[in-house]
Amino acid sequence: MKMEKMREWAGDELATKEKEFADQLFRLKFQMASGQADTLEKIRGLRKDIARVKTLRRQNEIAGNAAEKASAKETKAAGKK
Repeated sequence: MKMEKMREWAGDELATKEKEFADQLFRLKFQMASGQADTLEKIRGLRKDIARVKTLRRQNEIAGNAAEKASAKETKAAGKK
């Protein structure tokens, strides 16, 4: 999946997609272990998708923290005047 499409997802949707990808990965690993399918490429793709989602969630978290710090500084500066 492309990162551009993932960036459009909101925080809750990112968490939902991460859970879905993890469930799919579990099922594919189980199938591969039982010899039902050759799904190595799909497993690799899902692992990368999970990593992308986690990266986006962390970026959003960092951006939120930076915004909170900036607003706190503005409030503090306004209080000194």
